[in-house]
Amino acid sequence: MADISAKLVKELRDMTGVGMMDAKRALVEVEGNMDAAVDYLREKGMAKAAKKNDRVAAEGLANVASNGNFAAIVEVNSETDFVSKNEMFQDLVKKIATEIATNKPKSMEEALALKTDKGTIESELVEATTVIGEKISFRRFELVEKADNAAFGAYLHMGGRIAVLTVLDGTTDEEVAKDVAMHVAAINPRYVNESQIPQEELDHEKAILSEQALNEGKPANIVEKMVIGRLNKFKAEISLVDQPFVKDPDMTVEKYVASKGATVKSFTRFEVGEGIEKREDNFVDEVMSQVKK
Repeated sequence: MADISAKLVKELRDMTGVGMMDAKRALVEVEGNMDAAVDYLREKGMAKAAKKNDRVAAEGLANVASNGNFAAIVEVNSETDFVSKNEMFQDLVKKIATEIATNKPKSMEEALALKTDKGTIESELVEATTVIGEKISFRRFELVEKADNAAFGAYLHMGGRIAVLTVLDGTTDEEVAKDVAMHVAAINPRYVNESQIPQEELDHEKAILSEQALNEGKPANIVEKMVIGRLNKFKAEISLVDQPFVKDPDMTVEKYVASKGATVKSFTRFEVGEGIEKREDNFVDEVMSQVKK
């Protein structure tokens, strides 16, 4: 039997909301595989779909800048949340976004080498690390292009903890595009529409939903209909255009945008820290290690 740590159990509980014993039982059943444990709990009807990025975190800010028909969305990380309130750090994040949108680098290597009024982006990151006293790193960026008859929408939540960049075709109204960006920040869709959902993901979800329905004791002929209905609901929940518009839940995002003569072309959403394992400091051990010296 796999050795299941208390930390792993807590992680699964935080992700799924199930009880401690249920979390441990699931992990034992799948020999400690976290993703398989989530699927196991969902199949038993004990947990909703868990967002894998909920179990990761880091600090810093994201930002958006545009220049003509190009826009950039960037993320710059720091070690603590306190740094995100530092004016030097905030200005640096804005500068990096502006330089990316203006100069259109094709890689992170090119981005770091971009000239600034103080040197390069890379040298400014080094200077910020020295002055602020924490490691400052430029983690990622995405450069987006639009047509003339299109609009960028930019929205920063909590000063840049979440940044969203949208592109709407058929309109140049940036406020409409910003409304969609606000929706994306709040609801966190994964795709523009269901045609973008990979078949592998649909097959995986269908298998879980089928197992769920069977575990509910439904007859086989009913299971198929239930799975089709639930799968359609799943697709609508993760597809931006099918979601109830956050400012007017009586219409979908698609209908709201269509009422403005537009369509959603793309969106990019950066949430600071997603995909980075947060360092967990054990302050008791740290203090004891100092005492023993």
